[in-house]
Amino acid sequence: MRRYLLSSLASVCFVALFSVPAFASSGLVEPTLKMRPQASGVTRVAITLDACMGKTDFRILDTLVKERIPATVFVTARWIRHNRDALAIMMANPDLFEIENHGQDHIPAIDRQVSVYGIAAAGSMESVMREVNGGREAIIAATGKEPSWFRGATAKYTHSSMIEINGIGERIAGYSINGDGGSLLGAGVAQKRIAAAKDGDVVIAHINQPTHQAGEGVAKGLLALKKRGVTFVRLDDPGFDPETN
Repeated sequence: MRRYLLSSLASVCFVALFSVPAFASSGLVEPTLKMRPQASGVTRVAITLDACMGKTDFRILDTLVKERIPATVFVTARWIRHNRDALAIMMANPDLFEIENHGQDHIPAIDRQVSVYGIAAAGSMESVMREVNGGREAIIAATGKEPSWFRGATAKYTHSSMIEINGIGERIAGYSINGDGGSLLGAGVAQKRIAAAKDGDVVIAHINQPTHQAGEGVAKGLLALKKRGVTFVRLDDPGFDPETN
């Protein structure tokens, strides 16, 4: 399996590309990610969708396929096991879907004994890397491709866990717009948030909660962006140029 041997210094420099605001004075960080502004006048938005566990929201998936909207989907090994049909649709549309790593069991990639949003963190670096590598191996087994981006459960980390994850060649995927509030927002609010995306924004939303109202808003928000003439960019696209601090 391909591995990237990065020095600790290089890893620190890579982490520093992204702003990492502290989370509730806990020492945790929640990276942001945006694209560098450009002078072309084209509005570029990256749609990133987390498939944590459970099922698939086909309101969103069907919209992406029907409207030919590219997206980056972060999947867990748990989600892959129970959603082979949805994964097959994504793999049948390689021009639309980029599959990236959301971990093995949806455990926060934090090397401390803490709980975030009621979810117990990995708690040690060994457990963090088990979570990361378990997701990576599941994606390789299911798709034949190695992921190059990682987003952990809750999207929060420590600086040390980010350095270790960077060290195996996976970049940390932050975001600039929380489109659905962890899939807990109402449809109208989710639609409004996503529809308001500006050039360079990276949107996070969820594609694994088909019973939540937020999914309807995510689908409608995507349609609103397309109607505006937005150019959708995946994280693996050559045109994806991360903004640095």
